[in-house]
Amino acid sequence: MTDHQKHQERSGHEESDGHSERDAHDARQHRESVPGTWVAAWGTAQQVARPAEPGGGPQLPEQNPGLPSDGDPADDTPAEETGVGETGVEEEPAAAPTKIGAGTVRMIARVTVGGTAVRVALSNSFGHAPVRVAAARIALHDGGAAIRSVSTRTLTFGGREEVFLPTGAQLHSDPVPFEVAAGTDLVVSLHVPDQDVTPTAHELGLRPAWLAPGGQCDARDLRDATGFRSYLWLTGIDVLAPTGAAAVVVLGDSLADGAGTTPGADLPWPSVLARRLAARPDLPPRAVVNAGIAGNRVLREADGFGASALARFDRDVLARPGVRWVVVAEGDNDICFGFMPGMPESERVTAQDVIAGHRMLIGRAHLHGLRAIGCTLTPFGGTFVFSQESERIRQDVNRWIRGSGEFDAVADTDAAVRDPSDPTRLHPAYDSGDHVHPNDAGSGALAEAFDLDMFRSHAAE
Repeated sequence: MTDHQKHQERSGHEESDGHSERDAHDARQHRESVPGTWVAAWGTAQQVARPAEPGGGPQLPEQNPGLPSDGDPADDTPAEETGVGETGVEEEPAAAPTKIGAGTVRMIARVTVGGTAVRVALSNSFGHAPVRVAAARIALHDGGAAIRSVSTRTLTFGGREEVFLPTGAQLHSDPVPFEVAAGTDLVVSLHVPDQDVTPTAHELGLRPAWLAPGGQCDARDLRDATGFRSYLWLTGIDVLAPTGAAAVVVLGDSLADGAGTTPGADLPWPSVLARRLAARPDLPPRAVVNAGIAGNRVLREADGFGASALARFDRDVLARPGVRWVVVAEGDNDICFGFMPGMPESERVTAQDVIAGHRMLIGRAHLHGLRAIGCTLTPFGGTFVFSQESERIRQDVNRWIRGSGEFDAVADTDAAVRDPSDPTRLHPAYDSGDHVHPNDAGSGALAEAFDLDMFRSHAAE
């Protein structure tokens, strides 16, 4: 039995009231004795919570695909990922709750690099009031809504278990020793004791999450839980990784977010890219943080689709530890929104507008020593926003991305998924059915568009 396993075994026989003091002591010793570098190993971008639909519980908006309806044959998520089991967790997860009342939220996150300690970032970036978190735990996943009890660690904030998340703030927990390998599923549980709390959320989570009544952070499994697929308040998990490790942040839209891929399968293209990097022994550890938001734009905010890439760059890229690259995978929505029926003329953009936005993102990245990698805009032929004009704008932007030399490197994602016989459309083998979002195979093709040698050097030239 390893020292880590012995430590976990001991922790399983101690009362939860002793977690905080023991974990804080271990964290102090760990910080003093173990070398390494803090790296963002997992993350997601937060949005303002959408209001519930009238006449019922929260529903997934049509503009935010990715959550199959009841009986959808495309939903082949394994049983352990749906939360079905002895605790009565709902078989088909609903949309994210827009109000929390005296409950426990439990969420799964897969870290993309390993390390010897962890800390968690919580965000109230879009809240309208402070949020009280009475207890927070991190543990290993054990299927469904269950955790491995012996692995549970108490998360503290400035040495205290209870923390108030101020309006607009993001806070990191104190580090705790926790040996994890790349690809490990961690579970974060948060007890929010107050009523009618509006969460800051990432809606298209694609991994199961649960809301249960009362304080159940230490429960192995949850009682009377309701399932959904979103992240509430949880915006990052950092690990103390080996020296030389670094992170890549994908600043993207719905394609990065994973719309069109199988829920529970961890197939958004940033996840596939992370596995490609992990399989390269000649490269130091490379984390990939998926900061994609469905519907997101470079230049402007859209209701419910998150702040623009320009507005969220500091929070979603620069605030994460160990970041050395930012992948810019946005621009299609800037074009498409302007061609939607009923949109005012002011929503229309030119190719030069989109290029100017990319240039500002490149400048911000270089100002902070990051390398900027550009992704070409993928096709959307066959949709109601497609026209000769919208296609001309897309092609003009792509010519600039490929040929200007302003990005430090380019991944030609357009070439990776377009139909060779009709380059205005997705390849049929990669089309999820809406002519915009690649399916699982298409997501893999997007990840293959990256030359992994892009991620050797740390600093922007």
